[in-house]
Amino acid sequence: MIISRTPFRVSFFGGGTDYPAWYMKHGGSVLSTAIDKYCYITLRYLPPFFEHKIRLVYSKMEQCQHFSELQHPAVRETLRYMNFVDSLEIHHDGDLPARSGMGSSSSFTVGLLNALYALRGKMAEPHRLGMESIHIEQNMIKETVGSQDQMAAAHGGLNHIEFRKDGEIFVNPVIVSPARVAELSDHLMLFYTGIMRTASDVAESFVNDLEAKHDLLHRMNGMVKQGIDILTNGGDICLFGELLNETWQAKKQLGDKVANPVVNDLYSRARKMGAMGGKLTGAGGGGFLLLFAPPEKHKCIRQELKELLHIPFDFVRNGSQIIFYDPRIDNYRALEEEHNRKDVNGFYELSSLKA
Repeated sequence: MIISRTPFRVSFFGGGTDYPAWYMKHGGSVLSTAIDKYCYITLRYLPPFFEHKIRLVYSKMEQCQHFSELQHPAVRETLRYMNFVDSLEIHHDGDLPARSGMGSSSSFTVGLLNALYALRGKMAEPHRLGMESIHIEQNMIKETVGSQDQMAAAHGGLNHIEFRKDGEIFVNPVIVSPARVAELSDHLMLFYTGIMRTASDVAESFVNDLEAKHDLLHRMNGMVKQGIDILTNGGDICLFGELLNETWQAKKQLGDKVANPVVNDLYSRARKMGAMGGKLTGAGGGGFLLLFAPPEKHKCIRQELKELLHIPFDFVRNGSQIIFYDPRIDNYRALEEEHNRKDVNGFYELSSLKA
């Protein structure tokens, strides 16, 4: 049995510039962090006692003979990508709901890919996991999604993610003191709006017309550097909140599905109670509302938005991890050790099982 744990993410600045239709022409960047809310994938070889060869459990349950029969697109296409023909049982559990703007679909793909590699005795590097997950989502499933969530889930940490015109993606950790990170975290609040939406549906409302928003996207891209400068120069952290408000006002101009009257009302009420800025955490339309406010204002804001679920969270450094590794089919003895020898293909070899 294999269990992978993959973090969700909170994106601060640069969303919209991570779509290939934009960054392959202009470049792009985002500032985001992994948080201590996770997607868990449990995976094992299915014993040969069942009529079905694949059993998949998520919000639904699917049983079939071949991965091509699966309705879940990420599982179907990831198994196709890996050419996995073995009998499998796959379970998904998540700390946060799907379609909520926390990068959950990409965390799922990254975590499943990581678990499948582990089942084959391989541990893929984070960059490989991120890039292959982007390929699966964008080219195989053909979803209208960006390229930031996969890299954030695979790498973890607080990062400046750069998207180059040649398609290369670089994940650069933002170097700030633990005290500064704690100061930022203490000013942030996260609320679940209860509005579920599919990110690709929201993105389709603006991604095919990005050139028409050329100046807007360049301005949003510039906010990434501003945000990093605020964090690293040791100045007033409240400037970060003001910049979040600026990026939210800009992001709403991308498309008419990014915001709606319900979200606008929630944000306005939070601002009246002392929030300095905020945004929806994903493509928009619903999901989670991120707010920046002085800690002394948090109680008033929670009371004002009492109809919403408040979700405390912390930043985390680790990306997708294998937290349980025992790929035995029958009564094999436990795995003795893991080698940290990396091969030329970007994997770490895991030691063989002994009878």
